[in-house]
Amino acid sequence: MNPAAMVLSTAGGVGLIGLALLDAFATFFSHVKRGALSHALVRAMWSTCHRLPGTGALRLAGPVSVLIVLASWVVMLTIGWALVYWPWMPGGFLHTVELDAPGSSLHDSLYFSLVTLATLGYGDISPLSGWLRVVAPLESLLGLGLLTGSVSWLLSIFPVLSRRRALAYEIRLLEEARTDPDDPGPPSPLPSSVYADLTSRLVASERDLVTFPITYYFHDDDIRFALPAAMEHLLELAEEARREVSLSEVHFHGGLLLRAIDDFAASLAERFHLSNRGSTREVLEAYARDHATGVG
Repeated sequence: MNPAAMVLSTAGGVGLIGLALLDAFATFFSHVKRGALSHALVRAMWSTCHRLPGTGALRLAGPVSVLIVLASWVVMLTIGWALVYWPWMPGGFLHTVELDAPGSSLHDSLYFSLVTLATLGYGDISPLSGWLRVVAPLESLLGLGLLTGSVSWLLSIFPVLSRRRALAYEIRLLEEARTDPDDPGPPSPLPSSVYADLTSRLVASERDLVTFPITYYFHDDDIRFALPAAMEHLLELAEEARREVSLSEVHFHGGLLLRAIDDFAASLAERFHLSNRGSTREVLEAYARDHATGVG
């Protein structure tokens, strides 16, 4: 390989490694706009699932998106490191078995890169040059770090989903209790403590979406646990509480809940490309449509 090709291969490899690490760092530490690649992949998956008939595809969008993001990092790191090794293959490496045919150095580079990234260490190809003997363990450390970070990320997603579903179910139960056909009287305002609890849990859900934006793309078929379908009910509860001027605590906590709903809607509009020109209600309606849910 001529010097220009060596420089080009190494520069391309370093660029891919940097892109993968930057995207992983942004995803793990909640910088959605910096994690542009992962965000674009997930949005593309979400849009594709929307074009398929029924809601079954939406149910798979979140889990499949997680796999796609993780696979993209592995592919970029494997190819990136392979491009770094390629100019020095085979002369810079010790092979326990001679290469089968000339021109197979790219294949060996990809193989060595993947084995090193996975920290398997078969030992059939080993670096000889001094700097390569330093770089190869560095790839193993990055692979181990990526594995650890990915597992922690995955384990953090499921509690977020559980909290969101629990909030949606509570809102649903409150709405059903208030509209019970066996109770002929008009619905009475809820205790102020209920509004305060709903406010704190909605704030936590909004922070969860900011910290783990990929959880937005997990669709719930069961409408009882679908927060997009429950948010309009919550808005109605808050507006009714705000109208209770004769009950100062209920009025006050209703106002707090309305502000939390406004912030939740603003966060949705900014981060997930929902309508950001309309009212809070319009954003929440767009949220429900995006998840193919309705208020029922």
